[in-house]
Amino acid sequence: MTQLYVAVIGSGDATAEEMATAEEVGGLLAQEGVVVISGGLGGVMAASCKGATAQGGQTVGLLPGRDRSEGNDYLTVSLPTGLGELRNGLVVNSADGIISIGGGWGTLSEIGLAMRTGKPLVLIRSWQIGSPQDPGQILRTAETAGEAVQTILAQISR
Repeated sequence: MTQLYVAVIGSGDATAEEMATAEEVGGLLAQEGVVVISGGLGGVMAASCKGATAQGGQTVGLLPGRDRSEGNDYLTVSLPTGLGELRNGLVVNSADGIISIGGGWGTLSEIGLAMRTGKPLVLIRSWQIGSPQDPGQILRTAETAGEAVQTILAQISR
């Protein structure tokens, strides 16, 4: 089986609940042998990486700046892009699927890119948006970390 990569996206200023969910998601993904990709900074990004490394998993951070040391302490691989917010496109396109937890404007841009490129996406208490071109389009949501991981793995393992 090919190595799977899942991006966990969300705010750098996450709530305690979002952080706990992200840490659980990261841990569950690592238990399944999935590499966790993130924007490499704090909040949801750090929490998902913390959960993954606690389970012996691998993490990749695509940093907005040029300094590798800006990455969180739980990155296996820290890649400074020098692209600022534009690195969100790299986060999305490097992943086989995306789990969004909460989030701000940067997260919304990643959700839009995921939808545009057809990447599987699962939302946990995240943005609720619809397409004006396809009002019937429903974004997959999950209530728990376990449900989100199960849903995304079912989508990308096909």
